[in-house]
Amino acid sequence: MFKDISHSGLLSLFSNLGRNPLMIWDKEVRNGHIKQVMDNDTKSMELELEEAIVIATYITCPADPKMTLGIKLPFLVVVVKNLKKAFTYEVQLLDDKNNRRRFRASTYHSTIRVKPYICTMPLRLGDDWNQILFNLQSINRRAYGTNYIETLRVRIHANCRVSRVYFSDRVYSEDELPAEFKLYRPSRTESREVDHPEQTLRT
Repeated sequence: MFKDISHSGLLSLFSNLGRNPLMIWDKEVRNGHIKQVMDNDTKSMELELEEAIVIATYITCPADPKMTLGIKLPFLVVVVKNLKKAFTYEVQLLDDKNNRRRFRASTYHSTIRVKPYICTMPLRLGDDWNQILFNLQSINRRAYGTNYIETLRVRIHANCRVSRVYFSDRVYSEDELPAEFKLYRPSRTESREVDHPEQTLRT
């Protein structure tokens, strides 16, 4: 179902380049919207999620709730536009103790909190487009002291515009990325890493 595109160390989960970007995703909308819009920065159609109640509108992969992704690559990259509203996304993974852990990064959280099966953490976005790097092995080990095995599910909530979601075997520079993975954006676009070294995990 999931095919590497142009590079053996990269695996695309979402892209606006195809006819049906949400083919392997499910979506939920309450009072907001999920739709393709023309973005002034990228000059292309991007997927926009907007909702007053952030958790009520989202896209999730895989579409079938009984299935899991089974992706073993340790880095998740989400390319989103900051709409200057509350935004959150969530990753569910499996560790080497056969525990399912959820990690939720949100712009409205101010501290990291670790509970038995969910870790919530703050997410700081720059203006316009951001490339969010999630080091799954590192954050899981720091939060729970176990090793990352595979990603089971990814869920992206309002409010944002999504251009690309992909996994990688390591951190790639912009020059190393294949054209399909690049977002042609203004130089002020920032790269954000969720796993900030200076942050302290709290229970």
